Amino acid sequence: MRLFRRGSSSAGADGAGDRRSAASKQQPIPMGPGEPGVHTTGTKVWVKDATSGEFWAKAEVLRVLDKDRLLVKMQDSGVEATVPQDDAPIQNPELRDGVEDMTRLPYLHEPGVLYNLKQRYQLDDIYTYTGSILIAVNPFANLAHLYGTHMMDQYRGAEFGELSPHVYAIADAAFQQMRKEGRGQSILVSGESGAGKTETSKLIMKYLAYMGGYVDNGGHNRSVEEQVLESNPLLEAFGNAKTVRNDNSSRFGKYVEINFSSSGVISGAAIRTYLLERSRVVSVNDPERNYHIFYQLCDGASADDRARWGLRPTREYHYLNQSSCFELPGVSNVEEFQATVHAMTAVGIPAEDQEAVLRTVAAVLALGNVTFVPQPGDDDAADVPAEGSGRAALASAASLLGVPDAELLKSLTTRSRQTPDGVIVSPLDVRSSTANRDSLAKTIYSKLFDWLVARINTAIGEDKNCTASIGVLDIYGFESFRTNDFEQLCINLANEKLQQHFNHHVFKQEQAEYEREKIDWSYIKFVDNQDVLDLLEGKMGVLDLLDETCRFPTATPKDLANKLYTSPLCKDHTRFSKPKTSVTAFCIDHYAGPVTYETDNFLEKNKDFVVGEHQSLLAASTHTFVAALFHDPAAAPGTQQKGFRFSSLGSQFKQQLGDLMTQLHAMEPHYVRCIKPNSVNKPSHFESANVLQQLRCGGVLEAVRISCAGFPSKRPYSEFVDHFWMLAPDLLRHPDDLDDREISKRLIAHAGLDGYQLGETKVFLRAGQMALLDKVRTNRMNGAATAIQKAARGFLARRRYAAARASVLRLQAAARGMFARRAYQAMRRERGAVA
Repeated sequence: MRLFRRGSSSAGADGAGDRRSAASKQQPIPMGPGEPGVHTTGTKVWVKDATSGEFWAKAEVLRVLDKDRLLVKMQDSGVEATVPQDDAPIQNPELRDGVEDMTRLPYLHEPGVLYNLKQRYQLDDIYTYTGSILIAVNPFANLAHLYGTHMMDQYRGAEFGELSPHVYAIADAAFQQMRKEGRGQSILVSGESGAGKTETSKLIMKYLAYMGGYVDNGGHNRSVEEQVLESNPLLEAFGNAKTVRNDNSSRFGKYVEINFSSSGVISGAAIRTYLLERSRVVSVNDPERNYHIFYQLCDGASADDRARWGLRPTREYHYLNQSSCFELPGVSNVEEFQATVHAMTAVGIPAEDQEAVLRTVAAVLALGNVTFVPQPGDDDAADVPAEGSGRAALASAASLLGVPDAELLKSLTTRSRQTPDGVIVSPLDVRSSTANRDSLAKTIYSKLFDWLVARINTAIGEDKNCTASIGVLDIYGFESFRTNDFEQLCINLANEKLQQHFNHHVFKQEQAEYEREKIDWSYIKFVDNQDVLDLLEGKMGVLDLLDETCRFPTATPKDLANKLYTSPLCKDHTRFSKPKTSVTAFCIDHYAGPVTYETDNFLEKNKDFVVGEHQSLLAASTHTFVAALFHDPAAAPGTQQKGFRFSSLGSQFKQQLGDLMTQLHAMEPHYVRCIKPNSVNKPSHFESANVLQQLRCGGVLEAVRISCAGFPSKRPYSEFVDHFWMLAPDLLRHPDDLDDREISKRLIAHAGLDGYQLGETKVFLRAGQMALLDKVRTNRMNGAATAIQKAARGFLARRRYAAARASVLRLQAAARGMFARRAYQAMRRERGAVA
């Protein structure tokens, strides 16, 4: 990555003389994928080529067949093909390093964006702007020279865009804007698993901690900053896991709000989390892993702790051995465990609470090893064998949770229901008891995670009276897999909300520029995705129907699917459809593309109730930590808990999301879109089709679409004249000494364009107008080249003719002289003989 300051170009007429010899420059401007009538023979274009694996391939126009079709030749394979003009976007001029801001591309379209990112990635330039949006491509390599205090000092206080793109530039822009305006800022980091969201968020927080500790205090008293940064490894240990895409994937959304005083010093912070993947606690797919803390505890605990908590090797725990992966390459569970314990100390968790936390983690592992068998003569009632590992696991779990063995067994194998005649206790079969056990394990771990977050917030301390705050949102990106479950629905709902926020921001920026340049933009229409949000979270939408179905204990996934299929809102909605090959699935057409959801697990995963027996039992635990986890201040002392209290995870998430969006709307947003360049997590490998899908999911291409809806081609007058002066070269020698704005106006009039407006400092062109200008320019340049070729060829031909004629004359003279001499000699001999 090269760090340099960008030069500025004069907009005055004095630069006209330099243009006559100036090389072509980087040029801003977008157009649509292809515009009829803008191609000519020799035009470099992109065409779709699924066989190459690149999706877009380079080609050259051999001939314009008619107004709709082109004959092109593929650059790499040499194959000729006929393609529609609309499907052949024009290539941007070749630039070795690409462009740092993709709004400066002459043609801002899908293949142009993709190729520019690829070109920069191959040079280890992993950061690129699209306007004020930062695109960060995961290098899968250690680029230590890009980070550290020496780079922070470079970006501290620099104008945005003055230096090369960097995550520090986004963080500094947010910090400086907060200091200048006294208004809250938000930095939204998104991307798919493995794209580098967590690392990017940590870099942002390190920069903010550096600035917050640097301003007005000489770098001293950084305890709050240290606690904020130390919370990262702690939350990663309890909330991150290995997936097929990423060895350290965050399985929850995180919003960190850093408070600043009037002098710019960090005065507090708060962390909020969203939608922890609870199902991972009890079910892991091979070759993924459960949460890191389980492996860290088993391998890193001391011998005394292992004996006291009854810890066993990771391969002997049911919740861990469902997968064959127990170790991560290059990662020591022992060292990571020590880092986690250090992090707990750093954020202010006392030693006794640390032991209670780890003891509770051990209890979850032991609980997973409790196995059930049918009671003799009664298959509808489950029991744990008196002898064997299951009974030992039950005793260990009960001891670690501070409850009697028999009471824990009863809470797992029976279910109580309150009736007018009293409490009825019903036995559970093996399958139901196992599900009951897993439900308890998920509840314990979820409450433990929430306690950790609350404890971190208490230790750090949120400053309610701060001058302003900067929030960093690290949240899962849009997901679409072969099989999509309830988690994907919630994740994609969050992304739809954030995409709407993103679209409004991009559109607002476009409007702000038009206002600054004093051009008319009132007719530009903004396309919203509110219809999808209404379908998902509106009244009697998907989530409401899911909650309604969950209230019926005997409801099945098919019942939920039928309710969706027959709902007036869903069945007539253009974004909702029913797959032809399934009776339990449904499809939603999201902004990033259609996603099919399987409802098989929706009902179970949406239920967030706490079983009454579990609540009563653990609230009475002899371990004060466990009892506090399950303390219910709403429950009256001595009252019998109901069988369960219905609570919906979907409705909770919707409420959390609503609160988050309310907060974000009150702040000035900054965006970082993280991209995973390949599926094998290797450096220097760029999978174009994979990246293209992420650009769509991340809303980058949506930002391009919004830009193209208005005036996508925005060029300063000086650059416009530099590029197009040859359309009317006499304007540069005009006796009135025209300025660049007037020259630009006359150049456009000379070309006969009407889709343009002239701003204060730039020419604004509608989509396709730049391509038409370029075609006129190309034809003019081709005509000039033809005239030059004609003159040069004529000159060369005349010179060759003159040289040939001179040679012929010399040959003729020599030959005639030779023949004359021969004749003379013959005449002398003849005369001598006669005489």
